[in-house]
Formats: sequence, C-alpha cells, structure tokens
Amino acid sequence: MKSNKFIFFLVVLIIAGLTYIAFAGLNVPFGNNNIVLKGAGEMRYGIDIKGGVEAIYQPKGENIRPSAEDLEKARAIFETRLDAQQILDREITTDNANGYILVRFPWKADETEFNAEEAIKELGETALLTFRDPDGEIVLEGKHVTKATAEASATQSLQNASSGNIHVKLELNDEGKQLFAEATGRLIGQQISIFMDEIMLSAPTVQSAITEGSAIITGMESMAAARTLASRIESGALPYPLESTSYGIISPTLGARALDVMVKAALYAFILVCLFMLLYYRLPGFVACFALILQVVGQMLALSIPSITLTLPGIAGLILSIGMGVDANVIISERIKEEINSGKTVLAAIESGFHKAFSAVFDGNITVIIVAAIMWIFGSGALLSFAYTLFTGVMLNFLAGVTVSRLLIKSLGCYKGLRAPVLFGARRAK
Repeated sequence: MKSNKFIFFLVVLIIAGLTYIAFAGLNVPFGNNNIVLKGAGEMRYGIDIKGGVEAIYQPKGENIRPSAEDLEKARAIFETRLDAQQILDREITTDNANGYILVRFPWKADETEFNAEEAIKELGETALLTFRDPDGEIVLEGKHVTKATAEASATQSLQNASSGNIHVKLELNDEGKQLFAEATGRLIGQQISIFMDEIMLSAPTVQSAITEGSAIITGMESMAAARTLASRIESGALPYPLESTSYGIISPTLGARALDVMVKAALYAFILVCLFMLLYYRLPGFVACFALILQVVGQMLALSIPSITLTLPGIAGLILSIGMGVDANVIISERIKEEINSGKTVLAAIESGFHKAFSAVFDGNITVIIVAAIMWIFGSGALLSFAYTLFTGVMLNFLAGVTVSRLLIKSLGCYKGLRAPVLFGARRAK
C-alpha cells in the first residue's frame, strides 16, 4: 500500500517528461549516433494549414505523347514516394488530354524560405524499379519488365509468405528473361526483393527456376493488393523519364493564421473541459486532467516522430478522440460516484467503478478503432490524416483514460485524507 502512494507522482513526472519532448523534441548522443525524437515544432502540416508547392511533370524530350496508361504508371511513382515520406496531404492529378501530371504537396516542417524548386527535389524526376537478391545485388531492373497484371490462378513461381490464388503475373523482355533465369536458378528457396527506388514493395520467395520469361508472385491478400503491386511494378518501367516543367507556391487554403487560431481554440477548450471535470467530479476530475494531457501529448508524439502530415481533417480526428477521452473519464467518474452512494468504501468503489465502466468504454472505442482502420486501409490523401489521428487517439484513450487514470486514482486513494466521498462528488445514501 505504501509503495502505491508514490505511483501518482511517478506517473506525473513521466507525463511532464513526455510533454517536454512533445514540444521541444529530444536529441541525445548514444554511442556513435544520436537518439532524435522530433517535437511539435518539426511537425509537417498540410497544404490547408501551411501551404505547399505544385509542380507539373511531363515526359522529358520532344514530341512524346504519353498514353493514359503511362500517366497512371507515373502517378503510382509519386504515390509510392509520398507514402514513404508520410506525406498524406497531397493531390496527384493526371491530365490525359494534355499529357501531364499535376502534383501538389505541403512544405517540409523545417522550411522557412519557401523555394518551390528546392521542394520538388523531394520527389525527384524518375523512379528506378529493381529486383535484388538477399545480398542486395540487382538481378533485374524495371526496364526488363514489359507487363505486370493482377490475376487469379493456380500456378506458382514466386511465392509470398502468405498463401492464396490471387497473384501478380510478370512478363519480361528477352534480356530480362535471360537475367531472371540465371538469378532464379541460383536463388531457389531464397527471396528476391522488389524495390521502387529504396522502398521495398514485395519480397517473394523463389520456388523454382523461371526460364519462360514470365513469373508469378502469389500469396496476395486481396485483388486490390495485387493490383496495387502490379501498378507499382509497371510504374518502374516507364518508356521515358519525367521532368518538372513548371512549379509554383500554394498559399494556405485556410489562411496564414489558421494554425494559430486552431491552437488557441484547442487550448481554451481544453482548459474549459478540465475546469468542468474539476468542479463537477473533483478528485476523479483532477486525475482525468492528467489523463487527457497524456493523451494529447501522446498524439503529438505519434504525429511528430514519424513526421505524419497533420491536416485540418487530422486536427478534427484529434479533437474527436480527445472528446472520446473526456467521455471515458465521465463514465468512470459517474460509476465511482454511484458505487460510493450505494454504500461501498471509496477504495472498493474505485475498483468496482472501473470494472463496471470498462465494458461501456471498450464498446464505444472499439467501434471507432474499426472505422478508423477501414479508412486508413481504403482511404487516401487528407483522409489518411484523419484516420491516423483518430486511431492513435482512441488507442491512447485506452492507455490514458483507463489504465493510467486507474493507477492515479488508486494511488491517491491510499491517502486517508483523500477518501472523503465529497471529493468524488458523492453523498452516501442514508
């Protein structure tokens, strides 16, 4: 019991440390490298909040008229590169009539001088598709692949870890046929990894030597996944390089001061919510404030460390998840108050209150987690930012609103002076 008394102060110190990291970041030497955790100041904001750059990409060379299929391949290149950099707020539009691709994406977090020419270097101009052996040596390139299609069949040549009859069929040119026959002949039972630039798309295992100029990658989890892989493989086999022919700066669609306004609004709302919890629920409300701080800090770290782009829909997801965090703490506080009013001791009421409230909190949160996961899997662009903040927020709600709140309030309950029913907003029934 005595050791439990100090859990509250230990958890509060941890929350304070995480809060500092969330705002200021962390850069600590560790051996020959540094441990770097990005803070809120290094967060990447969407076009709607900070603005960005737009660039038009066309085939390099004169009198080249790309087909709609070629433009779709090039679009897949940009999708792959932006996904790898966690740039979720982007617009990629193909103009089949005029033969160009329009790409819009936000500025980097650390950019202060908005130079469009420098920004588009982040995307590059061409993509290199390579097939590599376990030692990283290139055994085949995208130029050797003439076609990649998603199909459903029974034949297997290259096999992924999972099983299934949905596959991607590759067709190679004469040079590729010879190179692949040699590579698969010596790599039976080993993996040949497929890379777009330095991004691994797939790593199937060679089942047998492939000498006919065609290969099959099996084990696709769905036809949609097979089509995506086929599109990305084909995108590395463009018959021409791409170059940016024009570029420009995009102003924030919500205005230059939109972020400041949103931050102030969120701060005022958070203060008002904490005041309500303190005045109405008292000690449980006091604990709820720390749980909400931990949830907000956790979401900031979940955004800043991997450099996930934060957009206006993303902020909406963050606010919605905080609202669910408040809801969880209200349910728990009401349950504890009911248990005290029924005649139980404070410590027993805390234990029983959390136990009875868990099912309601779990049911409300698990449905949102499922919806957020579906949006993440099938969505794109700014919708991914909303899905990500909502998903991480609800997951943190389980950690902060249930687990941490329970630790804090049980720790404070160890002090006799804090066991008065009035501190829980309750009155014992006569």
